[in-house]
This record gives sequence, C-alpha cells and structure tokens, in this order.
Amino acid sequence: MIIPVRCFTCGKVIGNKWDLYLDLLQADYTEGGSGKQRGEERHWGLMAATEMVCYADLSMRTWDALDALGLVRYCCRRMLMTHVDLIEKLLNYNTLEKTETAG
Repeated sequence: MIIPVRCFTCGKVIGNKWDLYLDLLQADYTEGGSGKQRGEERHWGLMAATEMVCYADLSMRTWDALDALGLVRYCCRRMLMTHVDLIEKLLNYNTLEKTETAG
C-alpha cells in the first residue's frame, strides 16, 4: 500500500527513501560495477519463463542501492525490500467514481 514513514522495529525514518530507492534500482545502480563481488557465485534462474536473470546481480543491485541510501540496519532494509506498492492497483477499484459516471 503506502510505504510506512518509520521502520517498525527501530523507528528510523524511511518513508522519504522509497522514491530514491526505486530510482536507484531503475538506474541499475551498482557502485562496484556488475559482476561477481563479495564472494558470491552466480545463480541463474528463469523469470517469466523466457528471460534469464542472474540472482547475484539482482541482489548486488539491491544491496548497493540500500547502502547508498544509508540503510545499514537489516530491519530498515526489510521495510524497503519487502514493500509491495499496491496503491495504483487499488485506485482501479474506486467505486465512488464509477457510480458517478454511471448515474
């Protein structure tokens, strides 16, 4: 739904970091470049049955983006990584708007 303003566990303000986090992920933000880093091996898998994705690259991109935002606690990282933004989908079910146009 809407990103919480504060971390549920430690209380750090994280609500202002959501848009920056998405921008960093879309810009493929990696500080050390792409490739094998921090002793990780590459694990390949299928995404949407047609597209190959490297899980190590995906996790490194997320890791670097969270580091760039200054989120070092795992509780704050959890808040951004596990958030599902459903507000756009819920706006499609606005019943008040549909009854005004029908009537």
